[in-house]
Amino acid sequence: MTIPTDNITQADEPVVIVKNASMVFNIANEKMQSLKEYFIKIARRELMFKEFIAVDDVSFTVNKGDVFGLVGTNGSGKSTLLKMIAGVLQPTMGSCTVQGSISPLIELGAGFDSELTARENIYLNGALLGHSRKFIDEHLDEIIDFAELRDFMQMPLKNYSSGMVARIAFAIATVTEPDLLIVDEVLSVGDFLFQKKCEDRINAMIEHGTTVLIVSHSTEQIERLCNRVLWIEKSKMKMIGSVDDVCEAYSNYGG
Repeated sequence: MTIPTDNITQADEPVVIVKNASMVFNIANEKMQSLKEYFIKIARRELMFKEFIAVDDVSFTVNKGDVFGLVGTNGSGKSTLLKMIAGVLQPTMGSCTVQGSISPLIELGAGFDSELTARENIYLNGALLGHSRKFIDEHLDEIIDFAELRDFMQMPLKNYSSGMVARIAFAIATVTEPDLLIVDEVLSVGDFLFQKKCEDRINAMIEHGTTVLIVSHSTEQIERLCNRVLWIEKSKMKMIGSVDDVCEAYSNYGG
């Protein structure tokens, strides 16, 4: 079953509009041993590339207040699609438009420096999200308390576990209530108590009007949080619709 796009009523208020979006990467056909060898082959026009289509002609709309899930097997294009929506990647073809502010939690550790302390990284990541130093000063205790890592603030981030990094990243990204929160697998890292705490904060943000776009390999998590789901498989849209219908079809997928 394939449904190519959504029906938008006059009452709907689109926050994300993805229209015929595709992402194509050029991958070298041979492995280079050094940058020198790479540039020499480019200069001599000896380096051949092959195209890899990560996202292929995807269209959908996410409306205000939606908790929109993305499911699919590994390598299907989910994370690439999120990066296109967040503006990290520009679509090779088509367009991705977002109305309003974005808080992205796309890649664990992105926007952090492993050599800096956790406290220093809060300011660094906050700046990358557009927050002023004054804003972080005012919300620092709130971020630290939510992450539950006050005793580890002076520790270099390279000594943090992936779960501890996820705590910091989530706390910074949700210190304000953006128009769109993008979450990519971050909630799958760490202990179940903190995952529940994150879900509670997401639900509170939803109640205040934040739209959420979330990728998860856990259909149970998608079913708990989402009201609509897109299944993307092998770079193409497979199905879009209600949580029950899409998750059931995805769970029965044989590859």
